[in-house]
Amino acid sequence: MKVLVLNCGSSSVKFKLLEMADETELAGGIVEEIGHASQLFFKTGDNKELTQSLDISSYEHAIQLVLDTLLDKRYGVIGKKTEISAIGHRVVHGGPEFDQSTLITEQVIKAINAVISLSPLHNPPNLEGISACQKLFPDTPQVAVFDTAYGARLPQAAYDYAIPEPWKTKHHIRRYGFHGTSHSYVSSRAAEIVQQPLEALRIISCHLGSGASVCATQNGRCVETSMGFTPLEGLVMSTRSGDIDPAIIPFIAKHEGLSVEEIDTVLNRESGLKALCGTTDFRVAEENAKNGDSAADCALRLYAHRVKKYIGAYMCLMGGLDVLIFTAGVGEHSAYIRGKIVFNLNAFGLLLDHQRNERNDLDIGKGRVKVLVIPTNEELAIARDTRAILDQSERGEKLF
Repeated sequence: MKVLVLNCGSSSVKFKLLEMADETELAGGIVEEIGHASQLFFKTGDNKELTQSLDISSYEHAIQLVLDTLLDKRYGVIGKKTEISAIGHRVVHGGPEFDQSTLITEQVIKAINAVISLSPLHNPPNLEGISACQKLFPDTPQVAVFDTAYGARLPQAAYDYAIPEPWKTKHHIRRYGFHGTSHSYVSSRAAEIVQQPLEALRIISCHLGSGASVCATQNGRCVETSMGFTPLEGLVMSTRSGDIDPAIIPFIAKHEGLSVEEIDTVLNRESGLKALCGTTDFRVAEENAKNGDSAADCALRLYAHRVKKYIGAYMCLMGGLDVLIFTAGVGEHSAYIRGKIVFNLNAFGLLLDHQRNERNDLDIGKGRVKVLVIPTNEELAIARDTRAILDQSERGEKLF
């Protein structure tokens, strides 16, 4: 079975084609700047590469280009499009209705449409990708894999907000959590690595990239996660503020004469690392800090402080910790930031082997708690869910 995984963003389509018999990546890449001066980056599993500059006007046009390239005589990896058995779509927000991946039907599309207000930047392009594939692959089953699904089964004490009930009911306000596909994947991978059942482990996973979140997994399920109703809550990120006193918003509105929408834009796009030290790139901030830039040093210490605070809170909630995971761009590649986060946690069984940490090894700990660096693979997780949903469908099991 070959599964095409699509992640349609605000102006791009990321894609991977996987052979599920052995879970190998046949090809992958991205179409960027849809509607502008677009570019295709394409790479096969045997390292053939193609870059093209084109005018791509729509998601349908972009996905047609992906299909044409997969079929290309020189660079292609399939002979006909019917070799693609299924398409798995990353859908950012499933709202309160979806706590697992599901086969896409008209009913499902209506439900995703109904929660566009919860993810106005992400769900519309996700839906455009689905619509395009319905035209280009009319006989190919499609599966929606929701980024919020892993946090959808949080206990009420974790997902609820202490605000008036009518607000919550009318507007579906609760903690949803994001990066769920990544947290789910690396937690399952950690169980394989330590050779214990996932249900027997207390895991904290730190997805640290431009966007960042921390997740606690116990008894095989998500029991806490740092992102909330939106991805703004939680950790400091590249351009997002993370946790702030909510009274700051009306205070700034009054004293700076800004609208709520303008403040929301600043908190999402002009805050975080960018506001603290003038860059959105953690690699630049790290290099600047090492070269004596006090603003960069302060920013990274603040960043590590926030991550450490969540780790401590989640350890208390679970009554201990068995595995700490670092994943995503910063988590996988920055020994410097990992070192700052784990520093002085040896009393809790968390201790780094500094040589292995510097090499970005898989296992970088030497204390009681396993400390693992696990590359995330959301595309593989989406492909696995897609295959599982099709298997359930063939067995006639309830999907939705």
